[in-house]
Amino acid sequence: MGAYGAGADRSGPPVVGIVGGGQLARMMVEAASRLGVDARVLARSEDEAARAVWPVVDDGDGADPLVLEAFSRSCDVLTFDHEGVDPEVVEALTRLGRRVHPGAAALRLCDKSMQRTELTMLGFPVPPFAVVRTVGEVVAFARAHGGWPIVAKSPRGGFDGRGVRMLDGEEQALVALALAGDAPLLLEPALAIERELAVLVARRPGGQRVVYPVVETFQHDGMCRSTMAPASIDPRLAAEATEIAVAIAELIDAVGVLAVELFVVDGAIIVNEIAPRPHNSGHWTIEGCATSQFENHLRAVLDWPLGAVTLRAPAVATVNIVGSAADPDPRTRLPLALTVDDAHVHLYGKTSRPGRKLGHVTTLGTEPGAALDTASRAVDALRRHAAPATDARVAS
Repeated sequence: MGAYGAGADRSGPPVVGIVGGGQLARMMVEAASRLGVDARVLARSEDEAARAVWPVVDDGDGADPLVLEAFSRSCDVLTFDHEGVDPEVVEALTRLGRRVHPGAAALRLCDKSMQRTELTMLGFPVPPFAVVRTVGEVVAFARAHGGWPIVAKSPRGGFDGRGVRMLDGEEQALVALALAGDAPLLLEPALAIERELAVLVARRPGGQRVVYPVVETFQHDGMCRSTMAPASIDPRLAAEATEIAVAIAELIDAVGVLAVELFVVDGAIIVNEIAPRPHNSGHWTIEGCATSQFENHLRAVLDWPLGAVTLRAPAVATVNIVGSAADPDPRTRLPLALTVDDAHVHLYGKTSRPGRKLGHVTTLGTEPGAALDTASRAVDALRRHAAPATDARVAS
């Protein structure tokens, strides 16, 4: 075994293997380039975003244990841009001497039902929940928690609103159970959510960590559409959110970036979900922080010193670019968005389709509302139905 792991019997910088080739992998390899770190990407589809910016991409499905084991041989450490890897496979790779971050224990908690159960046992505040398989159990939960509607979630694989349904009666419960097939559903009440927050913790194997400022996230149809950093909340709430995120990272021995999503309900914080990877709620850190979430994730999985997370401006706003059937491919209108001063436009190179995240825009400012307005104007320039033009100015 070499200096960095099972595959490191060679000179030169360490090789980070990234399983998955989506936009998170794309932004990770961009950070790797700035760090001078070698990276390999295991991508399943020709349409995956990392292919356009990185030359070392292997074709293969990371869900296949044999493919993943073969890929791991060429890498000093493995990490992921998604949670769709079987924790048992990760555990087997670890037994072979491979370095894999996040590890099997953290990946098991990507199952939302297991996550809720574990967080409850550890004493963290979570919404009332039940894991069910029958319509009778769904009806009983609704009756016990104020009636319909209630929220039903797929324990695995749901993101950006996928796998989440609002149930307003027995008929909808039957449909949701049928769509789930053999899998259970995670139920929770339809909460009166006052705010949605997120905290990112980057942590090394030995325990060194940095914590990014608490951000406020704004959702539509279950998908994060924009973020504001730092969140305009009472310092007491910000301190509590940070304390919860750090405690979870420590208790599950997280390595890399851990995102903790939180609700504010009746003035109190409760934990919604966790994700052991770079996260949409942290895209603002590329321009908005001294060290981005992507760079710190790479530093953490390599067990390198972590970078500072100091804000570069008093306010940082990010707005996601989401595909729509009515809008053109945003790449055809990029020059229009670039006329918006101080707007940092990131397009992921993905084919446009309704509901698909195609990019994001980040702006820095002295005041949250103004920063959000600037980012929104750049996104609007990418969406409008006028013909593309290179000499137009977006009105301010």
